[in-house]
Amino acid sequence: MAIDLVEIEANTSVLADEFLAHRLGLVPLNSKNIADVNYSRDCECEQYCELCSVTLLLNAKCTSDEIMKVYARDLVVDAAKANQWVGNPVITDAEGLGPVICKLRKGQELRMKCIAKKGIAKEHAKWAPTAAVGFEYDPHNKLRHMDLWYEEDPAKEWPKSKYADWEEPAQEGEPFDYDAVPGRFYFELESAGNLEPDAVVQEGIKVLQQKLAGIIAGLSDGGGMDTGMNGEDSFAPRSPEFGGGNVRWGDAGYTTPYGNGGGVSAWGGQGAATPYGATPYGAPAAADGWN
Repeated sequence: MAIDLVEIEANTSVLADEFLAHRLGLVPLNSKNIADVNYSRDCECEQYCELCSVTLLLNAKCTSDEIMKVYARDLVVDAAKANQWVGNPVITDAEGLGPVICKLRKGQELRMKCIAKKGIAKEHAKWAPTAAVGFEYDPHNKLRHMDLWYEEDPAKEWPKSKYADWEEPAQEGEPFDYDAVPGRFYFELESAGNLEPDAVVQEGIKVLQQKLAGIIAGLSDGGGMDTGMNGEDSFAPRSPEFGGGNVRWGDAGYTTPYGNGGGVSAWGGQGAATPYGATPYGAPAAADGWN
C-alpha cells in the first residue's frame, strides 16, 4: 500500500503541493494481508472505494512561535478499510513519531485527504516493499566465476562471507569440475516496513508461480482456447515434426495467399475473381473487370 492520490484543501507551508504529495507517497504503510485489498484496475468503483483503497486524513496547524514538525503519526486512518492493518503508517522509532512530512511555522497549516492504493514497484518505487536485496552463491569461489585479483595474499584481501561456514571449501589438489553449476543461493532481504521479509519472499514466489503457470497454460492448451500450441483440436501452424497431418498448409486443397495445388488464392487461380471482377493474375477478365 502507498498513498497514490492527495486531495489538498489547504497548504500554507513552504513546500509546494507536488512536493508534499511526493513525500506522502513515500511514507511506508502497513500492507499485512494485502490480498484483502483489490487493485484499482480490478475494482468496480469509478475511482476508489473501501475495497480498493484506504483513506488517510492530515490536519495540522502551528499555533506557537516554535517550529512544528508534522510526522507520519499525524495521519489519521479511516476505519473503513479491508482489515485492521492495511494503510496504517509504519512507525518503528522509539518515540513513535515516524518519518517527518514537513515543518510548519506559526500560522501555517495543512488540510488534505490522502488515498492509499495497492500497487507494485514496476509502476512506482513507492510500492516497493524492500529497501535492499542481495544474493550470493559459491562463497569459496569453487566454480571460479570470479577472478580474485590480489596484491599479496588473497585470503587476507578477500575475506570469506558468513555463508562460507555453510559449505565445504575446495580441498587442495582437488580436480576442477568444469561441469559444476551453482546449486545453492543465499539471499538477504531488508524490508521497508510494509511487509515482513519472509512475506515479501513468499509473495514474490507466488507471483512467479502464477506467471509460469500462465505460460505453461498458453503453451499446452492455449488457456482453454483452441489456438494453443499443443491442443488436440488446435489448427495453429505447426511444424511437420509435430504431426504433419495436422499442418494446415499441408492439407489437400488448403488455400494460401499464394495458391496451393489448384486452390484459389487471393490474387487469382482457377476462376478467381474479386469484387472488381477477375484479378490481373487469374482467369481472363470480364468486360467490366480489369483490362
